[in-house]
Amino acid sequence: MTGRGSDDDPGPWRRGPRRQGDAPADPAARGERTPPRGDRAPWPGGRTQGRDDRSAPRRDGPRPASAGRTDTSAPEAPPPPRGGRGGELRLHGFNAVQAVFARRPEAIRKVYLNQSRIPHLQPLLKWCVAQRVGYRVVTDDELGKLAASAHHEGVVADVLRPPPLSLADWLPTLEPGPQCLLWLDGVGNPHNFGAILRSAAHFGVAAVLLAETSTLSLSGAAARVAEGGAEVVPLVRLGPTAESIPTLRAAGFELAATVVREGRPLFAAAAPQRLVYVLGAEGEGMDAELAAACDLRVSIPGTGAVDSLNVASATAVLLAHWAATRGN
Repeated sequence: MTGRGSDDDPGPWRRGPRRQGDAPADPAARGERTPPRGDRAPWPGGRTQGRDDRSAPRRDGPRPASAGRTDTSAPEAPPPPRGGRGGELRLHGFNAVQAVFARRPEAIRKVYLNQSRIPHLQPLLKWCVAQRVGYRVVTDDELGKLAASAHHEGVVADVLRPPPLSLADWLPTLEPGPQCLLWLDGVGNPHNFGAILRSAAHFGVAAVLLAETSTLSLSGAAARVAEGGAEVVPLVRLGPTAESIPTLRAAGFELAATVVREGRPLFAAAAPQRLVYVLGAEGEGMDAELAAACDLRVSIPGTGAVDSLNVASATAVLLAHWAATRGN
């Protein structure tokens, strides 16, 4: 729990009055994380196990004697936040964390950072102090355990996931005029997913559509690769395919199945003003029935030296063409 030095915390939270010789009172200046006096916010959602990539065991026990003092050992990382569509997410990566702070600061529940990141994260740290949100300065090794990745870029944050959106609730909010959507069918690699979100944010995609049965959800790895794009592009959960396609068409969209061969060459004509690119997994490709139900089939022409582009690279090419034909 916050404010207690349990075995699974990466270092104690300091509290209490200053002693003679202590560091300066400003938490950011001294590399400390003491929110205003009083009770601290608890671990959000309790100590529920489960995360996209691993879980961490909890060892209960009495409060260690080192609580309230700097611990130079390397204890286990705290349990990851709850996953799932409506739970919490452990983000890592500088731009990913900064994007949440810029757009949804109220979603931040806890922050961990390296000493070297203090100057770059001053606004976030001051906000944490003002809002009584705990933050902690830890080592690179501890950040690696928290993120389950060496690519943490000096900061990790536990945040609330945005509320899930349904197509029926989201579509009426979409502005008229040219719009592009991405329908992901079978895409599962988090790095590809993150790269797709980054391209989608760059080219102004209105939303990424996820099939009703898709298990794809935002992970810390995907958010880091997205470089902030995960906070820009909403994820919309579709209903049954037989209902979703007519709904999209009624809103003026044409659906384009992206195929490796035997599709209309991408650059041969301008893209429709309101377009849904349907993208399949790299291995199996998209569902054959879904591809057959689309209005168009498009392929990206190339030299033939390689069989195809991967789904993330193909997405960037598709979106660049759409943006060019829209005059963006």
